Amino acid sequence: MSASPSDGVGRGGEAAIRVADVELLVGTTKGGFMLRPDPQASTWSVRGPFCDGWPINHMVGDPATGAIWAGGGGAWSGAGVWRSSDGGDSWELSKLTTGELDAWAADDPDFAQSIGWSRPEAPFGDEFSQVWSLGLAGDRVYAGTKPAALLASDDGGATWAEVESLRQHPSADEWSPGAAGLVLHTIVADRADPAKLWLGISAAGVFASKDGGAAWERRNSLAESSGAGSAADAGHPGGPEGGQVGLCVHNIVQAPGAADVLYQRNHVGVWRSGDGGMTWVDITAGLPSTFGFPMRVHPRDPDTIWTIPLNGDTEGRYPPDAAAAVWRSTDGVASWQDQRAGLPQESCFFTVLRQAMAGDTADPAGIYFGTNTGSVFASRDEGESWDEIARHLPTVLSVEVLERS
Repeated sequence: MSASPSDGVGRGGEAAIRVADVELLVGTTKGGFMLRPDPQASTWSVRGPFCDGWPINHMVGDPATGAIWAGGGGAWSGAGVWRSSDGGDSWELSKLTTGELDAWAADDPDFAQSIGWSRPEAPFGDEFSQVWSLGLAGDRVYAGTKPAALLASDDGGATWAEVESLRQHPSADEWSPGAAGLVLHTIVADRADPAKLWLGISAAGVFASKDGGAAWERRNSLAESSGAGSAADAGHPGGPEGGQVGLCVHNIVQAPGAADVLYQRNHVGVWRSGDGGMTWVDITAGLPSTFGFPMRVHPRDPDTIWTIPLNGDTEGRYPPDAAAAVWRSTDGVASWQDQRAGLPQESCFFTVLRQAMAGDTADPAGIYFGTNTGSVFASRDEGESWDEIARHLPTVLSVEVLERS
């Protein structure tokens, strides 16, 4: 499948040449897909679906080796991580848990024979239903699950073991599920030190480790300077209270530079930390709503970030006024500007989910996002203008960038 300029999709010219070494990894409800620009035709080609059509919550790639991992699953299939070492041409599954299909086939030999089923090796039994997130830290691959647990692989995703210290945290008995369940949806590894990790769990908050997961600290405290910002004024039961940011964290990103600057998209508000998540400041003021999911930080400027506000958790979860916009701050979130050129400005009711926004490291930086209506949008000028580079995909659950080194 490819999109052509006559469709109004994939326009780019010189911009497409600028991103010729970029490939988008797109997780959807019906498998993983890969999008790649064609500089000659100024279009983007779409490959997929991969991973036997499993729901794929997240895909990541290693730019040094080109290896790709795709995590997902569900009640029917069980959970697992697919991996490819040849750029997506072939895939191998590390099945982690069993699903309804396995139970059905185990009880019905004729059905099992008709689908070529054999009893799988599933080292975690039926302990969790999905892999929700993936992360790379040095030579280690991490996976977050639903219900929330952290797994690690030291052999490229072939075998997995639980990082048991996380669920042994003293707060574990207090963790409560968000609307999607108790999910470990975000894994951030420090660029310079892979032993430094941050996790986002909905709805248990932010957790950090300095020693590769041997021990964890819960980091959800409001900074004294945060005051009563627009998130506090939202009057939502999931909002900040008792000296803590709301525990239903939606996304975490790490800014470039030596300082441990983090940004957090919460169920209520957008937050900044200058101390590795020890304390958080409300930076929501200026946005049209306090609710949303995705975030992206500039690859070189720690004061430039992007987010996509939605109208509210019970109001439909679509862009305010049904007009799509990506909002950017370039001054350390003293102010926000809406970026709309090329995005639908009427009757727009899509949702952009927590892992469905990504960026490259080009200059100017490219920004990408996917929607639950099956479109992928790209900006090659830091959000100043947007092109729809794919449409009619299944519901997009995640978008990541693989830049070939």
